[in-house]
Amino acid sequence: MEKRESLSKTLKRGDIWAFAFGSIVGWGWVMLAGGWVISAGTVGAIIAFIIAAVLCGFVGMAYAELTPALPLAGGSMVWCYRASGYKFAWFSGWAIAFAYVAVAAWEGPAFASAVAYLIPLPEVGFLWNIAGFDVYVPFIIVSMAGTIFTMFCHYRGLKFAAIFNTIAAIALVAGGVIFFLGGVTLGDIANAAPAIRDGFGGISIVLVAAPAMFVGFDVIPQASEEMDYPIRQVGILVLFAIFLGVLWYIMMIVGTAFAAPADFLESASIPLADAASYVFNSKIFGTFIIIAGIGGILTSWNAMFVGSTRILFSMSRAKMLPTVFSKLHPKYGSPTAAITLVGVLGLISPLLGKNALGWFVDASSFGTVVAYLTVSISFVMLRKKEPELKRPWKAPGGYFTGFMAIVSCLFFIVLYLPIGPGALEWPYEWGMVLLWVIIGIILVIVNKIQFGTVTEAERELLLFGEEYARPEKLK
Repeated sequence: MEKRESLSKTLKRGDIWAFAFGSIVGWGWVMLAGGWVISAGTVGAIIAFIIAAVLCGFVGMAYAELTPALPLAGGSMVWCYRASGYKFAWFSGWAIAFAYVAVAAWEGPAFASAVAYLIPLPEVGFLWNIAGFDVYVPFIIVSMAGTIFTMFCHYRGLKFAAIFNTIAAIALVAGGVIFFLGGVTLGDIANAAPAIRDGFGGISIVLVAAPAMFVGFDVIPQASEEMDYPIRQVGILVLFAIFLGVLWYIMMIVGTAFAAPADFLESASIPLADAASYVFNSKIFGTFIIIAGIGGILTSWNAMFVGSTRILFSMSRAKMLPTVFSKLHPKYGSPTAAITLVGVLGLISPLLGKNALGWFVDASSFGTVVAYLTVSISFVMLRKKEPELKRPWKAPGGYFTGFMAIVSCLFFIVLYLPIGPGALEWPYEWGMVLLWVIIGIILVIVNKIQFGTVTEAERELLLFGEEYARPEKLK
């Protein structure tokens, strides 16, 4: 059998902490926090995020138990294979890959929007109008430049990317904390009224977007194979990332609600930045928030590149995708073909314009909760099938936690279906889902032609390596 490709353990403690926080908190809070307050009210938006955090917390506990038990690139896909075999694992892996790629794709337009706030981009070279947004050449160039830079960082290896990630995380935290303190001390509590707007209808609008805001904790298992860190603590780090995420979003909701009245937020081009300029009575603070937001873009961009490229690498290593995606650079040890694929999709996304951000958020949320459901099912199945599996950290509640995770995922999935209050939009959002399904079918056919039949023993060793492979499956 051919040699199993392995990723090097290059991430140290500081890199991992910055990665954990930055994986959840990106650019969405800068653009969307004002909308959350307008849709659900201050308290309503907070309730929505607390509900989302609790529901994601059950799923997070499944991740926290399985990550140190099987700390391998591929994360959810690997666990699903262990629980139920090839087809279930492939479905799970392709679903979470869609979520990561979709988020990585909208980081380019988000980056261009942030830069345009600092340095207005000239509206020259008109290309087309999509959903009310005129697309110009400078917007495309800036978006693509950010994507190419991110590709370059990851091409040089994860350790190289982690350096920029840590710097960006520091800028992100500094900007967000200053905005929150300014909002609650200089703002007016009257701006935060009403506490709840439109009852559960308003809360559900925020709930629909919430899973995309928590996408990131699931990236930690994808990078676990590259972490030089006590393995038990890697699992706990998953839960800590969720806690940091909900704390951050609540702070931004409160800061935004106090900083400016609702009618101001409704007309703002970039709500948090405009709210910062409003409450501090200075454009400089709006600029500062944008710089912090760019830090968030870079951290989440890094996380999504890691998540998407590592799931593609792991599936390819196990001969579930063409082998090109598991080839590592001889010097930097990076999965170059996987990075190229994600990067090319990121280069295409700016062509859809600024409004595509909302489409990518909702579509990626759908892919995320589908993958969460597969992990929750695998958690329950592995508790029953492999009670003897060494689990450095065990989720409290056992089967109850697993069943609650499944219920939580089903609740979120219903929100996105045509019968739900946050149904995905046709043709944009459902079109993205359909396109990813078609790409998956094509790759399955190519993979079948390339490999034919792969023995169970071979795939077991390719997926888990000698340390975690089941001896009875290698016979």
